[in-house]
Amino acid sequence: MIIDFHTHIFPPDVRDKREEYAERDPTFAEMYADPNAKIATAEELLASMDYAGVNVSVALGFAWREHELCVRHNDYMLEAAAKSNGRIVGFCTVNLAADEAAGEIVRCASAGAKGVGELRPESQHWNVNGESGARLAGLAREHGLLLLFHVTDVGGHEYAGKEGLQLGAFYRFAMEHTDIPIVGAHLAGGLPFAMPDLPQVSLTVIADTAARRFLYPESAYMDLIDRWGARRLLLGSDYPLVTQATQIEDVRTNLRRVAERDLVLGGNAARLLRLSNRA
Repeated sequence: MIIDFHTHIFPPDVRDKREEYAERDPTFAEMYADPNAKIATAEELLASMDYAGVNVSVALGFAWREHELCVRHNDYMLEAAAKSNGRIVGFCTVNLAADEAAGEIVRCASAGAKGVGELRPESQHWNVNGESGARLAGLAREHGLLLLFHVTDVGGHEYAGKEGLQLGAFYRFAMEHTDIPIVGAHLAGGLPFAMPDLPQVSLTVIADTAARRFLYPESAYMDLIDRWGARRLLLGSDYPLVTQATQIEDVRTNLRRVAERDLVLGGNAARLLRLSNRA
């Protein structure tokens, strides 16, 4: 069972009216204003899954600043998940700076969302280490939701959409909320490598492999497993930025021990998402 824990889909309207959405949201403009920046729909994700042999994909929302745009995207995500016969698992997105955010999380959870993400608190101007973060953690705890953050690596090269949540802020949030499952995208911003002398965050914090090839050397796979163990790493492609087939092959090439490879390719995600090990 192969589960891709980090993919992105948008309503077709967003791609068709890319320039209009870029005018409304600066983070979207930074990442997608270029006509060559890839934007995928649910149908394209399902076709990619068929080609790459992916059983289930977690589809993440976009961290829009406007609450209305979050709701529209959530509606599309929930509908796509409902139509997919379990192949797409939807995560909703909200801006915790909006008064309506808590109600939207409850609505999405009731409609089948399994998590909230990809969260970018700094892009949306809310404080993950303050009242908003505490409210988010409380809602996740109450409704059994996973949280997935875009974590900004320390140093490294610049890229469109790099800023989302600074590593130190992510670390503090994780240490404050050790009873809820938290996923740090992009190998958790390099947390296992950047802060080796600090107490490591609780076992509820998991990293995904999204965009590894653009951020870290291949040795990062085994470095992370040596520090955190194979049960704390998830396959994530960041589709359509990286094809699912390419990311799966990357994991298979760099994880030679079958038991570890199976955990990363799907076993860990199935456990987090409470899925049966179906073919």
